[in-house]
Amino acid sequence: MSIVFHWYPQSSASPIACALAELQVPHERVKVDIQAGEQRRPEFLALNPNGKVPTLTVDGAPLFEALAIHLWLGEQWGVERGLWPAAGTSQRLAAMSWCTWAYVTYGAVVSRLYVVAHGDEQSRDARQAERAIADLDSLLGLLDAHLTRQPWMVGDKYSLADLVVASVVGYTAFLGAPVAAHPKVQAWLSTIKARPAMQGEV
Repeated sequence: MSIVFHWYPQSSASPIACALAELQVPHERVKVDIQAGEQRRPEFLALNPNGKVPTLTVDGAPLFEALAIHLWLGEQWGVERGLWPAAGTSQRLAAMSWCTWAYVTYGAVVSRLYVVAHGDEQSRDARQAERAIADLDSLLGLLDAHLTRQPWMVGDKYSLADLVVASVVGYTAFLGAPVAAHPKVQAWLSTIKARPAMQGEV
């Protein structure tokens, strides 16, 4: 199987780079210079019509959207590596649920916060930013409670689900999400960030 990873350093492709490292998936990397606008070239848009990284090609067929890539990697390599729950298990359902929660439920509030706190001047709204941060605080409370009941997202050992959720939550701390106010989340994040696969220029 030929895997080509289209990426750019310190971008939304970084969690996929970490997942590929964690799973030890052989692949080729193609750097797409998003600062120079290479993601808008016709040949790249043919792979990902959104014009964004990350994008994979699998034997030439494109796969885009970070969540879809994560779930595919988990199914393809994670089970045999002990980093993704087997199909038909309650842990698999939990992994899919929490990964989607991170990108969709939590992610929607993050997008709102980014616009009203870090967008252009016309979009900025301090009151709306406070509301978004409060909403994130509530969601982080749910995650903190979950991690109080068990050490990892889907049970008693680390999995790709932890990497996925932590990648989203960790990024939001830089946007003002009150991650530090949730001790279990903060400790869990620190443990994940220390893993070898999370190091280096990704």
